[in-house]
Amino acid sequence: MQKVPEEEVKIFLGLYPFLTLNKNAMKQSAIGYVARSSLLSKGVSLLASFIGSLQASVTRSIVKRFLGSSWSATAIDAGCSHLLQYHTMRNVLFMAKTEFQKLNEEPDWNFIRAKQAQIAFLFGVDDHWGPLTHLEEISKHAPRVALSIEKEGHTHGYCCTEAGSFWVADYAANLIKNQMLVGDS
Repeated sequence: MQKVPEEEVKIFLGLYPFLTLNKNAMKQSAIGYVARSSLLSKGVSLLASFIGSLQASVTRSIVKRFLGSSWSATAIDAGCSHLLQYHTMRNVLFMAKTEFQKLNEEPDWNFIRAKQAQIAFLFGVDDHWGPLTHLEEISKHAPRVALSIEKEGHTHGYCCTEAGSFWVADYAANLIKNQMLVGDS
């Protein structure tokens, strides 16, 4: 991967950011517990693989019911065809394990403060991955970071719904456009 020179980065936009662990989130605790255990990680991956091997209509029904009751048909199809494979699930859980290790550390407030004119975050109202307490923490440490709260009802999984995808894309495009206008003046 090629590193982009720092002066070429105009804006960093964190969408429903997962910046640090949320000690109050049961779902995060459960995922972290599974991800840290090699045995549980293998077991969950085998279960996902088994579900993926079932008849397509059964697999689709299971994914829709337990993962994506509000997901678009495209997101459900992607979940069925890609997520429900042993090695994919093992990779997802390994990524979760390493993210949880790194995100157990305090954010680099010096870096965020130094770059706060170039940083923007969009938080969701009810997002256990990036709760509003994280927004409050950022505003204390780096008050010039652009912080927004999405109130349309889209979740952390906004990209799994068409409405969420369009809303966030429009938000991001407008933010980038406005940032570029400010930079040109």
